[in-house]
Amino acid sequence: MSDSAASIRFVLASRSPARLATLKAAGIEPEVVVSDVDEESIEASLPDAAPAELAQVLARAKAEAVAKTTSGPAIVVGCDSVFELNGRPYGKPGTEDVARERWQQMFGKTGILHTGHCVIDTATGSRAEATASTTVTIGTMTPREMDDYLATGEPLEVAGGFTLDGLGGAFIDSVHGDPSTVIGISLPTLRRLLAELSVTWTSLWNTPAH
Repeated sequence: MSDSAASIRFVLASRSPARLATLKAAGIEPEVVVSDVDEESIEASLPDAAPAELAQVLARAKAEAVAKTTSGPAIVVGCDSVFELNGRPYGKPGTEDVARERWQQMFGKTGILHTGHCVIDTATGSRAEATASTTVTIGTMTPREMDDYLATGEPLEVAGGFTLDGLGGAFIDSVHGDPSTVIGISLPTLRRLLAELSVTWTSLWNTPAH
């Protein structure tokens, strides 16, 4: 694929508003195409997978699904995040009860947020993959804060049941590593993977000079 802004169709295979906002803030305006991957079925089929491995498998599945349905040359990026606490993987809670239980388990503890990345060049079939991991220390909440946070619905559809860039950020005590990994797409990791496919990061910038 030619490394010029005019020729690169950049597709984000994710419905995550946080991933989209992170890319936009970094100067990239992706086309969003949501995959039809059944995450729960994949997770169920890999009961013994390490959290980092599970994140990568899900990211790969999303990228492959969207790449298959994308016509014409494009760079397709699939991502998925899994929170690891005490060696166990935690994905999206889905319900308030599950999110509450997760938070109570996480209070004052340190876990690892793994975000898998799979980048596919549909023109050549080439791909590059990597999982980025960042250590996160969770704070505590008062019962009122917990009720109010759960009522927003924010923690139900994010890995581990918390966000760094949204309402949950105030309850995260510290982050050691790339913070964009916690948001759901590691910008340094993505830049390196694109370079492996001969795509220069700055060529994707949506600026007057590009």
